Amino acid sequence: MEAIGQAPVAEDAVRYCLFAATRSGGEALLRRCAEGVAVRFAPLLAAYIWQRQPFRLRYVPPRGETPAHLGGTTLFGDNVEDEWFVVYLVREITREFPGLAARIDDNDGEFLLIEAADFLPKWLNPENSDNRVFFYKGELHIIPLTESQEKEYDPSADNLTISQALTLLSNHSEEFLAAEPIRTAVYKRISGYPEKIQASFHRAHCYLPAGIVAVLRQRPSLVAAAVQAFYLRDPVDLRACRSFKTFRPEERVMTIVTFTKCLYAQLVQQKFAPDRRSGYTLPLPSHPQFKAHELGMKLAHGFEILCSKCNKVSPDSKRNVLSGPLWERFLSSLKEKNYFKGQMEGSAKYSELLHMAEDYFQQSVTKPQSCVEVSPGDEILTLLQTTAIDLKELEREAACLPPEDDDSWLELTPDDLDQMLKEAGSESIQSSNEEEQKYDLETVAESMKAFVSKVSTHEGAEMPWSSDDSHVTFDVDSFTKALDRILGADSEELDSDDLDEEEEFDLSDDDGDDFDAENQRPDQEVSPNELIGSLKSYMNEMDRELAHTNVGKSFTTQKKGASSVKAATSESAGHDSGAEDTELTPVDVDMNLVANLLESYSAQSGLAGPTSNILQSMGVYLPENADHTG
Repeated sequence: MEAIGQAPVAEDAVRYCLFAATRSGGEALLRRCAEGVAVRFAPLLAAYIWQRQPFRLRYVPPRGETPAHLGGTTLFGDNVEDEWFVVYLVREITREFPGLAARIDDNDGEFLLIEAADFLPKWLNPENSDNRVFFYKGELHIIPLTESQEKEYDPSADNLTISQALTLLSNHSEEFLAAEPIRTAVYKRISGYPEKIQASFHRAHCYLPAGIVAVLRQRPSLVAAAVQAFYLRDPVDLRACRSFKTFRPEERVMTIVTFTKCLYAQLVQQKFAPDRRSGYTLPLPSHPQFKAHELGMKLAHGFEILCSKCNKVSPDSKRNVLSGPLWERFLSSLKEKNYFKGQMEGSAKYSELLHMAEDYFQQSVTKPQSCVEVSPGDEILTLLQTTAIDLKELEREAACLPPEDDDSWLELTPDDLDQMLKEAGSESIQSSNEEEQKYDLETVAESMKAFVSKVSTHEGAEMPWSSDDSHVTFDVDSFTKALDRILGADSEELDSDDLDEEEEFDLSDDDGDDFDAENQRPDQEVSPNELIGSLKSYMNEMDRELAHTNVGKSFTTQKKGASSVKAATSESAGHDSGAEDTELTPVDVDMNLVANLLESYSAQSGLAGPTSNILQSMGVYLPENADHTG
């Protein structure tokens, strides 16, 4: 999004900007929207565990051609679902606050367009897409080029400023609504939220030091920082884990920890043996709680690494953040929105929701200038100083833990992979039962002929969207004139090499008298009809010669009285040569085409190949070869 004067987005990060669609309201409107967003989406965001950084909106003053806006950048690391959750949030924000228009991009640029690449208009490309793609009133909009820009294409002149784009968007939002296939492709990627949040979690038993259990009760999201610290550890980090100073292994209890599936996979797939001096020992792999001990050991190493990098901060830093008028307004709004779900103040559930709200407020709502940026290690030490740890209570809770989630989703069988590929490859198929679909061989033939007939550009072959597209027409006169302009030749002149080859071919023919007469008149112009007629006679002679060879016998011919797929009409012009042509049965072009395609598809043995790639690009899906299965 360099067009709005910002630096390029970091890798594995998503950037979002929300602008006032109209200039009325200014900074006051944006700040009110920021507070409204914080309250409206607190129930979703307070319980969410981010991989690296949370969703955070900040007021950004105007600079250059970029007006004031609410903006932020979220580093999502290895969990790309965080990026699409941000897309969902941005869309919902523009739905809840219709006065806002939002832009979103990452280091790949307009990744929303990448998701819908199969359905984009031809004029839209990375060079002219800046400041043209917005979420507005909950829908995706694309600002098109003007008619003059489409006719006289100039990439350097196609970029809009943000102010120009917002003016156009607010005045013509209905006209700029993205096409339905584009919106469907993007919305499908974010479908399932907010229910999808709970499905992204994985709850597992862990054998942890009591201090970590207490910290995670207060700040469940700190599990992400601990996993990342362990996952990205280096030899210097492990020095602190030779002798644990903060989380000693003597006071460990069994607990249940909530991860995201990405964090859990990162932790469980790491092979690691603790240092003997650390005091962390593991039971035998056959032990029923081996996995809980191993996960707890790895997580404890992550927390110890975080604390070893921190600065000793005052416990009052968090209290200062949670004692201002902004926090009071935020807490009051949460109560009005029934965030606490009727829980009695002071109850365990109320305290849990309050801790999540404090965590969310501190991470996502407070302004940077209002408090010192606190590292995860600093916050862990602060929580340890301010939280009472009741070891006996934790042991009593460990005796009645809820069951952990099944982690069989980590194992992907070949059948599961085939099913995923089949679902991904059949998204455009409307039928719910693929095996009961009727595969029309006529459609296969017509699609391939449409592909061959498609006029392509220097950028490569273009796929017809479907076999229902109108047939490609070829204007011979326009094509000849275009060649004349390029080559500088008269449209009726023939290449001298072509004439020489034609004369040599003419002299080799048995019936050469007629052609000798033509050769005796070199100055006389040859009409196009005569050239076409002579070419057809050559082709007929070649067909007669090849008909009785192995090459000729390899083609399937039309049966007498039967008509191929729209093929009989093309042969009518060749029947004027006499009765002798009747014994030459025309080749069934469509049948040979389909047979060769099916043979090529069968040779792929279920793998990717040219036949399946081309046909699937045109929306044609062939069934599996049932004759060769098993």
